[in-house]
Amino acid sequence: MDGLGRRLRASLRLKRGRGGPPQDNLGEVVKEPERAQEHCLPNFAGGQHFFEYLLVVSLKKKTSGDDYEPTITYQFPKRENLLRGQQEEEERLLGAIPLFCFPDGNEWAPLTEYPRETFSFVLTNVDGSRKIGYCRRLLPAGRGPRLPRVYCIISCIGCFGLFSKILDEVEKRHQISMAAIYPFMQGLREAAFPAPGKTVTLKSFIPDSGTEFISLTRPLDSHLEHVDFSSLLRCLSFEQILQIFASAVLERKIIFLAEGLSTLSQCIHAAAALLYPFSWAHTYIPVVPESLLATVCCPTPFMVGVQMRFRQEVMESPMEEVLLVNLCEGTFLMSVGDEKDILPPKLQEDILESLGQGIKGSQTSEQINEHVSGPFVQFFVKTVGHYASYIKREANGQGHFQERAFYKALTSKANRRFVKKFVKTQLFSLFIQEAEKSKNPPAGYFQQKILEYEERKKQKKPKEKTLK
Repeated sequence: MDGLGRRLRASLRLKRGRGGPPQDNLGEVVKEPERAQEHCLPNFAGGQHFFEYLLVVSLKKKTSGDDYEPTITYQFPKRENLLRGQQEEEERLLGAIPLFCFPDGNEWAPLTEYPRETFSFVLTNVDGSRKIGYCRRLLPAGRGPRLPRVYCIISCIGCFGLFSKILDEVEKRHQISMAAIYPFMQGLREAAFPAPGKTVTLKSFIPDSGTEFISLTRPLDSHLEHVDFSSLLRCLSFEQILQIFASAVLERKIIFLAEGLSTLSQCIHAAAALLYPFSWAHTYIPVVPESLLATVCCPTPFMVGVQMRFRQEVMESPMEEVLLVNLCEGTFLMSVGDEKDILPPKLQEDILESLGQGIKGSQTSEQINEHVSGPFVQFFVKTVGHYASYIKREANGQGHFQERAFYKALTSKANRRFVKKFVKTQLFSLFIQEAEKSKNPPAGYFQQKILEYEERKKQKKPKEKTLK
């Protein structure tokens, strides 16, 4: 594991973000991939390839001692005829991946039982492009004690539900033989990623089962296809989720602790997704590998997940202004103390009231996602939804944001106090810089909610005049 840690640390680089503090790019990710202007993950219109690699990462005994280290034992496709720079980049990528497939150290021994886990990580390339690793860790079929292995799909696309289904298919074929995986993945590689709401159907032959047709459908509303809020709701109360949101909005340091990789991965993605239409632009590591635990001492903002086995090490680390969230017990082990006072009181009440209206057991994951994220989107609509009116444009179309006039336009003093702080964050700076470049507001989900809100206000005014 030390060798992997050294290789990963060697690729660390410091990158200064526009309009904000420096960002630490740590192999597994410094940034949740951004959707230009308003999305947390790339908003592909369809047509892009599903994935770059399928890898199997296994635990192999080190040449000295009894420890195991994760090693790539299968790779599809194999890259050939790469230019020198491309080859170096590929080696860097493939060298880092095993560490994130087995982030929990090297204290492994053969097992007879192990619960399968599905989790993800994000990697940032030297050129700033981002890749997501979708992982399924499980005990391979067989008798007697054996070691877990990980199927890992590397893709530029953020669509967690879809890739979970693909991992199901990979797992099913691997139980037959490695050879059964190849035709399925080759078919997937040749298929174009579907546009929102569309389906791609793959034809695949399985020995002893015959030809199967696998349908992969992309959700119609793509702004939440990279997240599942269920784990976050199971672990924390609405009030705690609101305090995590408040800390993230002011770009503070947030650490999540949990036993399982799946819980950590899902909860941290959900917490970052609450910031939509803004994108977390700082250190972001859903599951911190043991060799990178020093990340929690980083002086700049971060959002990271740490396995519970490293709790004591984290608690003893020198940290300032950290929100430390214990997902196992639903408690905060550390906090700044002002988390309940960051957001305007009335808007906090609105969020809690909307969340408290209840989630019915029959609701789909998409409906649950909408129920949870909706109140937070409305929060940004009410506080900064008027941003487009305060971008003054030159003849060439380049915009200039009128910051002072923007926050002074808010009639509520509490809202104005909050927005004056929020406009200084990198979250807002990156968002507004993209808006300044674009001649028209993006025709996305956030803009739709802004227009709906403005329409409701127009309808409300005539009624108020009538009552007077």
